Amino acid sequence: MEYLLLIHSDPAGWAALTPAQQKEGMAAYAAYSEALGNAGVLRGANRLRPGQTATTVRLVSGKTQLLNGPYAETREQLGGYYLIDVPDLDSAIAWAARCPGAAHGAVEVRPVWAMGEA
Repeated sequence: MEYLLLIHSDPAGWAALTPAQQKEGMAAYAAYSEALGNAGVLRGANRLRPGQTATTVRLVSGKTQLLNGPYAETREQLGGYYLIDVPDLDSAIAWAARCPGAAHGAVEVRPVWAMGEA
C-alpha cells in the first residue's frame, strides 16, 4: 500500500543553521533516501520551495480566488514528502520515524487513496 510521508517543519529552523549544519542535514536526508531506495519502497520524493512561494487557489461562488502563501498560517509548514509503498501502516510509521524530519518537526503519515477507488 502506498503512503505519503509529509514532512512539516519550521522554515526558520533551517535558516538558523550554519552552512556545516545544513550540509549535515542534507547528508542525513540523502542517506534516508538511499535507505528507502535500497529497501525497494521509495516511489517518489521531493523537497518543496518555501511556503511564501505557494499560491493557494479557492473557488468561491464560481470565481477563482488566489491567496499568496500556504493554505494554513502555522509555524510549521510542509517542506517535502516521500511516497513509499510498504505492506501496512506499521511499516510506514517505522519509516517515518527514521526520517530526519521527525527529529526537528513532524512527519505525517497519510495512506494514498488511489483515483477510482471507492
